[in-house]
Amino acid sequence: MQILTLRTLHFFQHGRAFSSMTTSIPSVTAKPRLRGVVFDMDGTLTVPVIDFPAMYRTVLGEKEYLKIKSENPTGIDILHHIETWSPDKQKRAYEIIADFEKQGLDRLQIMPGASELCGFLDSRNIRRGLITRNVKGAVDLFHVRFGMIFSPALSREFRPYKPDPAPLLHICTTWGVQPDEVMMIGDSLKDDVACGKRAGAFTCLLDETGRYDSPEYESTEFKPDYKVTSLVEACSLLEKNFDLAT
Repeated sequence: MQILTLRTLHFFQHGRAFSSMTTSIPSVTAKPRLRGVVFDMDGTLTVPVIDFPAMYRTVLGEKEYLKIKSENPTGIDILHHIETWSPDKQKRAYEIIADFEKQGLDRLQIMPGASELCGFLDSRNIRRGLITRNVKGAVDLFHVRFGMIFSPALSREFRPYKPDPAPLLHICTTWGVQPDEVMMIGDSLKDDVACGKRAGAFTCLLDETGRYDSPEYESTEFKPDYKVTSLVEACSLLEKNFDLAT
């Protein structure tokens, strides 16, 4: 903590000289202003229900899946991977992914603490947006089923998608705010945290089980500014570390 020291003052009282005591005053660091929070959807606002390893195995085949997994210990970016494939092969891959996603929609549940956190943000007039690599239909269903509206809400139809910073920068522009006035909250280091850090925003990793404490993630390029084990924790985190005044 920086210390500001007042210079010694001399004054006379009743013909005698007195020297004031040196006074130390702690400097006050202003909290950064927060004007918006952008959420991931699957695994953050909704309970994770898609069996991603099974989906990757089906799309890639067992041998290719194990090869790519060994080369990418922090996770497989299936969408970017299949972009290099032929149109016919891509079409089949997207059909498989869509089928797994549809199965997930049938079991869609809101994440514990999501309603409380959104209510907290609403009470402070903090904007909330959404960025997902899922399809627009899933976002629309989420809005209807849970009555929670995020705007803008960008699905994978918006290109380029996470971890590119473009969707988050688009939301900042739409809101008319700077990236350093926004926080990205998500459950993925390689997608959500990377997107937020590349855009220049604050980031918060939702890690319910502590899996990101594993040594394999120590060398990850992008580290979150904050980490929580539940969305409920995010309320006190935001109040403690940010200026939420509108």
